[in-house]
Order: sequence, then C-alpha cells, then structure tokens
Amino acid sequence: MHNAVELIQRSLQKGLLQKAFLNATDLISKEDLQFIADGTGCSTRHRAPSCKTTPNLGRFRTASSVCNNRKNTRLGSSNTPFTRWLPAEYQDQISLPKGWDPEHRINGHLLPLVRDVSNRILQTANSDVESDPLYSHLVTIFGQWTDHDLTFTPHSPSIRSYSSGIDCDKSCENTEPCFPIDIPKKDPRFGRKSEKCIPFFRSAAACGSGNFGHTVRQQINSLTAFLDVGQVYGAEDSKACGAEDINARFSLRDLTSDKGRLRVNKQYTDNSRELLPFSSMVTNMCATRKRITNDQYAKEVPCFVAGDERSNEHGGLTSLHTLFMREHNRLVDRLADLNPHWDGERLYQEGRKIMGGYLQVLTFRDYLLHIVGPDFIARYLSTYPGYDEDVDPSISNVFATAAYRFAHLMVQPIMFRLNETYEEHPDFPSPLLHKAFFTPWRIVFEGGVDPIIRGLVGHKAKLNTQDHMMSDELRDRLFKFTSDLALDLASLNMQRGRDHGLPGYNKWRKFCGLTQPKNKKQLSKVLKNKKLAQQLLKLYKTPDNIDVWLGGVAEPFVPGGRVGPLFACLIATQFQRIRQGDRLWWENKGVFTEAQRDSLRNTSLARIICDNTGITNVPAQPFQYSTRSSYTECWDIPAFDLSPWKENIE
Repeated sequence: MHNAVELIQRSLQKGLLQKAFLNATDLISKEDLQFIADGTGCSTRHRAPSCKTTPNLGRFRTASSVCNNRKNTRLGSSNTPFTRWLPAEYQDQISLPKGWDPEHRINGHLLPLVRDVSNRILQTANSDVESDPLYSHLVTIFGQWTDHDLTFTPHSPSIRSYSSGIDCDKSCENTEPCFPIDIPKKDPRFGRKSEKCIPFFRSAAACGSGNFGHTVRQQINSLTAFLDVGQVYGAEDSKACGAEDINARFSLRDLTSDKGRLRVNKQYTDNSRELLPFSSMVTNMCATRKRITNDQYAKEVPCFVAGDERSNEHGGLTSLHTLFMREHNRLVDRLADLNPHWDGERLYQEGRKIMGGYLQVLTFRDYLLHIVGPDFIARYLSTYPGYDEDVDPSISNVFATAAYRFAHLMVQPIMFRLNETYEEHPDFPSPLLHKAFFTPWRIVFEGGVDPIIRGLVGHKAKLNTQDHMMSDELRDRLFKFTSDLALDLASLNMQRGRDHGLPGYNKWRKFCGLTQPKNKKQLSKVLKNKKLAQQLLKLYKTPDNIDVWLGGVAEPFVPGGRVGPLFACLIATQFQRIRQGDRLWWENKGVFTEAQRDSLRNTSLARIICDNTGITNVPAQPFQYSTRSSYTECWDIPAFDLSPWKENIE
C-alpha cells in the first residue's frame, strides 16, 4: 500500500501538484483509498480478528498469537508494527531517515557516516579479542536464539528503486528502498578499491504508514512478541500448520502421521539423531561449500528449515534449532506413552506449550540475570505480578533495533568445535566465523551438532570492552560467501536505527531516568572513559546525536551484568511487558496445573542437551563458564518430570 501511494504521489507531483506541497492522499477519495487498502491486503491487517470461533484459546496459543489479548486481539501478534516508546525522529518528520540527505543537520550538526564510526570506535582484530571470565559462548548464542523468537523486521520486498528501477545491490544512490552505507575515504578495508558503498535496503513500512495521510512510518515485526518458541514452530498458521491447514508442503509439522511431531531430515542423520528438514526453495544461499573449501567437487546441501528463516546463519544457531526440534519430538513421544488416547493435534499442542514454558523459565531464571544484573532484575523482573490485559507486550522498535543487539559485541571470531574431551576437534577444527555462515553442510558432513554445542558451553564468550568492541569477523567479513560484498554488522546496526527513526542517545537516557551528558566532561563521566568520550564527540559533535545502539554498547556494565544502564533499562522494561502482557505465561493461574508448574521450575538446559545429543557431561549451569573438571555427568542431572501431564480418564 505504501508503494502504491508513493507511485500515485509521484504521478500527481509531475502534473497537478507541481506547484503545491500537498500529500497525494489529500487528492485521493476515501473510496479509492479503500480500494488500494483492499487490493494490497492492508484492510485485513488492520481488521481485528474475532476470537469467538478459535478453539482452545484458554489452553493453547495460536501460531500468530492473535487472541492472546481478548480485548485487543492483535496485541503482540505477528505481522503487526513495532510499538514506539518515544516518537520517531525522521529527517522529514514522516518517513525519510536521518542521514538521507548528508547535508541535513541534526541538532545543528552533520551526522557522521556509520562506516566511519565503525572504523574509529568498534574495530577489533581477531587477535585482540578479550574473553569473558564468567560466561560461556552459549550466553551469546542463546541471546540471538531468544531474539529470533521475538523480533524479525522484513525489508522491502523489492530490490529496486520504485522510481527509477535502480538495483539497490549495484547503486550508491539514496532512492527508496535503497539507503546505501557510504564508504569513507581511506577506509582501512576498501582503500582505493572501486566500492563506494555497502548495499542497504530499508525495512518495509507497515500498512498505511509513512506518507500515507501524513502518518509516521512504522516498521513491521513479523514475529510474535511472546516467548513462545516461535523460532521452532513458526509465527504464522501456514508455517506452523495446524491440523486444519491443507498447505502441508510448507508445514513444519510432520503430517504424515498422527504423532504430533515436527518434520525431520529424510536424507541425513547426525549419528542416528534427527536433523532439521531441508528447504524446498530453488534459490539456495547455503551452497557455500565449494567456495569456502575451494573444492569444486564438494557436495552441496540445501538450507535447513525451521520456525525462523535465520536458522542457517551460523552453526551455533543451527545447533540450537536442531536441539529444540529434537526436544519437541522427544516430549511428544513421551506424552504419547503417557496418554495413548491423545491424537496428534493434542500431542503437538501440549509439546509446544511445554517448550514455551521451558524458554520462559530459562530466559528469566538463568539468562537475563547475567545480562541486566541483579539490581535491574529486582527492580523490573522479580516476583511474577500476574497477567494484566492492559499491558502492551508488543516489541518496541528500540529494543529490536538497538538494545537487544548488544550481544553482537559478545560474539567470538571462531565457531568452536570440541571433541568428547572438550579439546579442539582433531577431525573437524574450529572455523573462523565468516567460514561458518550459512554452512549447514558442516553439520551434515563435519560431525553434527555435538562438537558445536560442546564449543558453546566449553568456551568463553567474547567480552565487550570499550577498547575492543566488535570482532572484524562481523565488521569486515559478515556473509562474505553469500554476498557480493562482505557486510559490516556495526554499520548495519547504526544505519538500521536511522532507517527506523530511532531518537538519539540522550533521548533514551532521559526515557530511562538517567542523566543526559551535554559535553565531553559529562560524557566522560557517564562512560568512565575520557578517551572514548573524546572520540565520540569528534565524530558526532554532540552526545544528543550519538546513535542509540552505539551509545548503549559503549557504556560500562551495570554490576553483575553485561550491558550498561541504558540497555539494562530498555531490556528489562521489554521483558517486564512481555511477561505481564502474556495471558498464557507459564506462571499465570490456570495455564498449567500446580504440579506442572513445579516441573517447569526445575527445567534444566543441561538436561535438554543431555537428552538430545551424544554429549555425556556438561556444566550444570551451561551459561556459566567452568573448567571441565567441574562438569556434571548426564546421569546425575535429574530428568524433566512429565508425570503431571498424565491424563487420567474415567
């Protein structure tokens, strides 16, 4: 709809509106606007679905989470706009990102190029990476895993400019939807090469926003706002595929039997254990084996398919997807033994519901404490307050686009693979990260997921320090074997924040009740680093203009955490709302029985690893780094008690 109105606007501007500064929608009748809305599907996106005919609403989630909130039925559901905790700030107050016109001043100053900021502030050679003394690399990848349950922002479906047909991959011109990242002169990576920009596509506008009736551009979250393991099951009916869905070809469920299981790979196994199914898509960005190994005879494999389309990004993420797919199938097999009268639909829904409880417990009990620290847990995330239908759980734009991208600075430059004794694998050595992107073939042909999971729990996370922020594996070699030009994740993050109209650093500090530094002395005090403050002000001139993602990751950690006070506030606020605004939260009365809640309280990530891999000993607390001498044998880790799910029939 946005694109259609843009085209009409341009047409009118060439004719009737040449001398008037009017919006195209001012001259389109309500009937025509409704016709466009109906034709593009925007009408159905805005229409609140009825929950009266949806079965089992009190017991199970819908795939898209519509009807979680019965008063506002789309609240927190997939394919709805991100919420705004502060008003958007666009260059034209409606849609154009800050930096679209490089000569346009913000707060009296020109914005620096994001690639220049990346080079001067974040650059970290692999050899300079510092490791975290407390936490394992699993903390980093689990953060990405939960992010992929909560946020995904689709970019424009077109790769060409709407007005000129310019290919965004091959042009350095700012023309919707192209917003390329300019490369500064004397760039240490590009030097005098011909490249002038890194391609960048704007995020898609939500239906009816951005230049439509003067409404401010909003972006879409294609996932649900709830911790519901959507990265395993999908966030749309067509992908999750309930029993009534006839589109089984794209289903994640195994509909060939009535056992409630998820589909698995039919061609390969991992030492007799299940692997994710392959994609049936013709285009295959995972055909990287020949390029990475320089072996023209190497066999390629398709991408894996999971509930989230990013499951192939790297081996660590793929391994977690595989682990939890197996756990679902293990659960439903045991539930079928306990309740032989349950059909496949009941088994699937009960298994999915338990998995949701798992993720909620692991995230709140084990994970968030290490990130935001005990003070913010006590303030925002301690005792469960109960469900409140007036709390909006929707994911905020600043959380998705800035705050929850903090873990990009905790990523090690190597995807570690360890053998049975937690030493470097002799047959399958650990690849550099840029050689682990989109490589499902490494799991198929190079030892499966066990060596990778051992590497996650048996190696330390990268430590984000103000001197060594982001590894060059992510800054200079991101997706090297799947893109024409390797990308820079730091630049992408800052450009995305500008694309989404995020206010600057100080606006968010004020939102969180923190001081707003106005000069070098005050910024030095906030950052506890005079040199870094000086570098930032040399680039931005004023703290007000610092990109919020950069300002957040530059702050020193809160006590016991791995983010500064700004991101601790934003992350804790978001999870507080996710929990309190979820009618089907595991602790909410009536969702699970008291006995089932007791089982869920004892959820163990270590046990899930033991139950679904060939690994025989693990840290009892896998997020905490420990030496192998303190690992626990799997037989000493209590099994998850499924007996409360046994249904007694008269």
